[in-house]
Amino acid sequence: MRTTSLRTSMFYFIMGTLFTYLAIESAREEMWSFPTVLLMIIATLDFGAALRILALNFTNKKTSRR
Repeated sequence: MRTTSLRTSMFYFIMGTLFTYLAIESAREEMWSFPTVLLMIIATLDFGAALRILALNFTNKKTSRR
């Protein structure tokens, strides 16, 4: 099975959603604890990677059509 950029971006989006959920659950105890902030940072990086890969996917499709 070939790994495409669309599948990779979906994986990062799912991981970002998971880390966001874990950060919300962790914040019930204490809002600005180290694990909560770490989970929020990881989720942000995952969402950023997913958006970057999606943008590259669409620009590659546009250039390949020409």
